[in-house]
Amino acid sequence: MCGIAGLLDLGGGTSNERLHELCLAMTEQMVHRGPDDRGVWTEQEAGIALGQQRLAIIDLAPTGHQPMMSRDERFVVTYNGEIYNHRELRVQLEASGRSFIGHSDTQVITEGATTWGLEGMLGGLNGMFAIALWDRQTRVLHLARDRMGEKPLYYGRFGRWVLFGSELKALVAHPYWEPRLDSTAANLFFTYNYVPAPRTIFEGVYKLPPGHFLSIKCDAAKPLPEPRPYWSLHEVARRGLAEPLRSDPNAAIKELDVLLSDAVQMRMESDVPLGALLSGGIDSSLIVAMMQRSARQPVKTFSVGFNEKGYDESTHARNVAEFLGTEHQEFRVTPKDALEVVPALPTMYDEPFADSSQIPTHLIAKLAREHVTVALSGDAGDECFTGYHRYGWGETLWARFGWIPAPLRRWLAGLLRSFSPAQFDVVFRTLAHVLPKSMHYSNPGDRIHKLLGVIGSANKEALYDSLLTNLSGHVSPAVRGAKRGFGGTDAQPAIEDFVAWMVALDMQVYLPDDILVKVDRATMATSLESRAPFLDHRVVEFSWRLPKDYKLRGTVGKWITRELLYQYVPKTIVDRPKQGFSVPLDNWLRGPLREWADDLMQPGSLADTGAIDVAHVAQRWHEHISGRRNWGHFLWSILMFESWRRTYLSTTLNRAA
Repeated sequence: MCGIAGLLDLGGGTSNERLHELCLAMTEQMVHRGPDDRGVWTEQEAGIALGQQRLAIIDLAPTGHQPMMSRDERFVVTYNGEIYNHRELRVQLEASGRSFIGHSDTQVITEGATTWGLEGMLGGLNGMFAIALWDRQTRVLHLARDRMGEKPLYYGRFGRWVLFGSELKALVAHPYWEPRLDSTAANLFFTYNYVPAPRTIFEGVYKLPPGHFLSIKCDAAKPLPEPRPYWSLHEVARRGLAEPLRSDPNAAIKELDVLLSDAVQMRMESDVPLGALLSGGIDSSLIVAMMQRSARQPVKTFSVGFNEKGYDESTHARNVAEFLGTEHQEFRVTPKDALEVVPALPTMYDEPFADSSQIPTHLIAKLAREHVTVALSGDAGDECFTGYHRYGWGETLWARFGWIPAPLRRWLAGLLRSFSPAQFDVVFRTLAHVLPKSMHYSNPGDRIHKLLGVIGSANKEALYDSLLTNLSGHVSPAVRGAKRGFGGTDAQPAIEDFVAWMVALDMQVYLPDDILVKVDRATMATSLESRAPFLDHRVVEFSWRLPKDYKLRGTVGKWITRELLYQYVPKTIVDRPKQGFSVPLDNWLRGPLREWADDLMQPGSLADTGAIDVAHVAQRWHEHISGRRNWGHFLWSILMFESWRRTYLSTTLNRAA
């Protein structure tokens, strides 16, 4: 794991010393991603410089140093990630006459490109990666990203310079960086709480979409080409739905057990200490159970907890850890801990980012890094096996209310929303003894208000957007015409089944642009490598072949992973309603974070953004701090944007001026 950066001078004429100096300044911005080693490679004739900050995981010796050149000296690579099947690929390459030094996984990239070509090499990799591969023979810079988007890669052109890096801060360090705020991207942030790929918050800077590569020739007269896919989630989804698995449920469970166990085993290879992040939920518990089954000693596990009732999952994690016999560590998150993290968030993410679980994710990573360098997680289990409530509830709501004319639905929703979330909470507590266990939610009133807000949706696609977004009238009207793309384009997945359509869009957009961004920045800020077995492309492809009722039954998802987990851990320990990794924002903003938030909520500052309805936000802020309503997540997006604008945007724009 590491941070990569580089530049290509399309105009030429820059000395090796200057190329080295510029690239070094870019890589130095990411020491947190790789504190163990640093390397810069330049070639003056081509105007190319590649750099890396290395977190040594596999082959700690100098033979793992990057940038790395192929044995025939044609290719030079700098890459961020892990290739889990590198041993298998190495055997194949050696049979083809290739030779290796040391046991670094990086070598299968250079020798694979030499033997199989770029797309052949990429198609054979099982791993997470962001790759910059320079072809010295053709003078082409190839940028590539893993299938599911675990590892980030940003790029852009500024005049004669092509810049790329694992984080935006690497590009910012280049003197010819020209930051210009992308107003459409800002509007998209206020809708989704993140900036969807391929956009970034800056004009002219892009995220390389998952499963894509970009080949840039040394030609200053031509604009940057469009990225091309080497693997298509859309095709995987289409093929899986057209050719579903024919085996019975028990056989499917066994097949998943073998496949996921292999994915876990591959991700346990490490030359440094390894552990796991454990929430006590279905996904992380299953990963830890599989790890412990094959481990020679107790697996090190880590969890976080809260003192606020309704947010604390630490007891569940502790129960799973005790049953499996792991070496468990727990961290209690207090408002003071959150306040210490908040000032670092703008520079940790480089863009506005408002998934509030970014705070505990960073804190659990910090705890884990005190004991291990690599940690496995249960990320992507929800996307692969339909775990989010919106999948079941979206389909159910449309089936029950879709036939009612939209105006009548909107009137009905408005009537019910006249009751506050607190009043709904009281009703649920009163009826708790007669409600099914699947309806024992934390904060039920907020969930009901969210659901009521989607009943008036004009169609299924709008209903999904309402379930997922912050569309509440506080952003400029332009945002309503700005759509997230699928596969890096403006197209939507051509899938008829509503649940499958939601899953496909989540996998291609929400997962890489929210969940995986959150995990990557939160862990790499502490120099911790996170690995997610559910993101093994074989597991993803298998999930698309499963019939719907193997995953979703009624409004309860992850049927197959639940049944598999019950073979490892008693049902009584892990069977409970999905809680999610949320934080008590409502209480924190009224208490220990209020002074910080008050400062950011100044009307004059908010008006400068040009995208916020200041009066609307002020009203909700007043309602929130008075306790009449809970607008915590709504307000968090406003606070994260303003915090980023003050601490990041003003600095880069002033420097550019």
